[in-house]
Amino acid sequence: MEKFEKSTFIALISVCAAISIICDSLVAPLPYSGVWLSWIFISEPITGILLGPLAGFLSNLIGVMIGHFINYIDVYEFLFTLGAPLGAMISALVFRRRWGIVLTYYLALFGGFFVAPVSWQLPFWGMWDVYLAFATLLFLVIITSKRKSLWNINSKKRLIYILCLSAFIGLEADVLFRIFIFVPCQTYKLFYGYGVSELQAIWGLGAVETPIKVGLSTIIISIAGPSIIDAVRKLKLPV
Repeated sequence: MEKFEKSTFIALISVCAAISIICDSLVAPLPYSGVWLSWIFISEPITGILLGPLAGFLSNLIGVMIGHFINYIDVYEFLFTLGAPLGAMISALVFRRRWGIVLTYYLALFGGFFVAPVSWQLPFWGMWDVYLAFATLLFLVIITSKRKSLWNINSKKRLIYILCLSAFIGLEADVLFRIFIFVPCQTYKLFYGYGVSELQAIWGLGAVETPIKVGLSTIIISIAGPSIIDAVRKLKLPV
């Protein structure tokens, strides 16, 4: 029985990696701000939720690395797309209520962003969706510490909300990683030769485009997620 579960889990990792390859090979809608030039944002959260933090990270990493060779944009995208497996990992951690690691991740990357001088030349509202995700995370930490029963992944009534929140916080963690690489690490200048004015224009587009993609992914997960989770649980895999 144990060998069956292990082989089933390995097969699930392969299936998720294959889906990630397909999603990452397709050009995304609204590819203007530079965030998610493919459809990987659709499969990213559910991959982490199904497989767990480490296996979800690995499966998504395989998917985006191969997908980026199929839909090649430039060599720099291989660095930025590391945000996708990190987003899958964060979604998995949120789903499993491992708040400490997620809080540390957000605080570390926020700290790196705000100490960069160029960040103060960008509109504060440009990252409103990331701020909202962090505020949501803080709210969840506080409310579930008082009422642990609220975060019950075995409850069919609450599962849909837990899936949506896990996806939202995980996707925005992906966005935050890409912002960290782009702004504090100054790849906007080192890789692309942009000045502050170009950076500000991209910043404004991202404030509109990125939440639309996050919203689309969250809606899809809210519709398909519960059925997928139920099917995987019938295979006796821990989700």
